[in-house]
Amino acid sequence: MDNTVKYDILKTLQDVIHILESPALNVVEIKELSNHTIHNASIYQDEDSISVAILIYALSKILERCTDNKYCIQITGLLKEAHDGLNKGNIGEYKNTIKRIFKEITKVDEKFRKYVEEVIVQAQIKKGSKIFEHGISIARASEMLGISQWELMSYIGKTSIADVANGSEMTRKRLTIARGLFK
Repeated sequence: MDNTVKYDILKTLQDVIHILESPALNVVEIKELSNHTIHNASIYQDEDSISVAILIYALSKILERCTDNKYCIQITGLLKEAHDGLNKGNIGEYKNTIKRIFKEITKVDEKFRKYVEEVIVQAQIKKGSKIFEHGISIARASEMLGISQWELMSYIGKTSIADVANGSEMTRKRLTIARGLFK
């Protein structure tokens, strides 16, 4: 694991733990942290940044509907365990703990099981669109996240991301350069 990615994941985990331990739980801050990890995922295209981004996003969606303090305490403990494993350089322990957190998210409540699975899939698609927004192709973004290109293209087509990615600002710059060549 790249040191920059490792440091960023450690910082993100530490921030999530801090938010979960604070008396006033702010789910919006957790979502923002998930978006932050996409930056590294788009640059390094590593599965660790992607899994943390998806995990934190799914956690934020669950916490919007769940007010169970026991759940927050349990997840916080697992996040601390993942943080400690990564901090010690034990990548295997870190990855196993991240897998356990995903399992705990799906086990939180039988009513949430289908919802959580859908949230994780939707989180993957949403994060794929963010990766695409950073300039990575749809094919590569879907490959990185393990989702189909059709799912990702369908989501991107419903947003204005493709318009922004191919936006008029970029076209204007290219047109100015081309006109400069023919002067």
